[in-house]
Amino acid sequence: MRLRRTAAAVAGLGLAMSLAACGDAGSDGGDSVDVEVDENAAESFDEGTRMRELADQGTIKIGVKFDQPGIGYKGATDDDPSGFDPQIGTILAASLGIDEENIEWVETISANRESFLESGEVDLVIASYSITDARREVVGQAGPYYVTGQQLLVPSDSDIADVSDVAGEEVCSVTGSTSLDNAQAEGAVPRGFDTYSECVDQVVDGTVAAMTTDGAILLGYAAEQPDALKVVGEPFSEERYGVGYSIDSPEMCGWINETLTESFDDGKWAEAFDNTLGVSLDETPEPPALDECA
Repeated sequence: MRLRRTAAAVAGLGLAMSLAACGDAGSDGGDSVDVEVDENAAESFDEGTRMRELADQGTIKIGVKFDQPGIGYKGATDDDPSGFDPQIGTILAASLGIDEENIEWVETISANRESFLESGEVDLVIASYSITDARREVVGQAGPYYVTGQQLLVPSDSDIADVSDVAGEEVCSVTGSTSLDNAQAEGAVPRGFDTYSECVDQVVDGTVAAMTTDGAILLGYAAEQPDALKVVGEPFSEERYGVGYSIDSPEMCGWINETLTESFDDGKWAEAFDNTLGVSLDETPEPPALDECA
């Protein structure tokens, strides 16, 4: 399959500051992207492919985060999760002829993303899932569909201004993420938690000096508590969000990349971004360049 290569874009400090200042990037993930479900999708895929199987059964299980405002969030009274990741999932499902009502959203935390794919608990993982060589040894990762950078979330009265200020300080993130390794490499003392919300609570009550993960995630938490939290520092990593799939179905990579490319071209990716992470931005970033499938 021929894939269009687009310019990579990193939404860094400006994105975090603009959304944190706005204060409305929290639990509401915005309008849902308007997609056209392909009712004859099954005929587009070869027999025996995982895409054909999913299209024939008419349902799909997609793992997303439930505790990341703007990325993937599901409140106690919400029927379905909202955010950029679920909207990407909706775009992919539509290309299989599967509408939103037939998507089963499965809460997925950082520590179980690989195991959920390996066990078949989910068909796809779209959960702020940074692409790494180590992960690609056990699961498939297509994309990236978004590029961001790691920053710090600190109390609003903190003197911490950059990653150099957390050397020797306790910094939290979620177990199983790349963020803890990156923070430790910068001299911080890492503390891992099962969920981001637990980590945020530790920052608010002063138990740890800072929380670190992708700026796109932190800005949602800062927007929910603008009087208590702020995002600081230039990005000190590049996080490339990919769509996870079973390594036993390598044919899914081409389908995912082709569908993402179509969404870049027809404006659906931009619509999904504007509905969620882009609610307070003047401009929508260019979609990132896609990795070629092996």
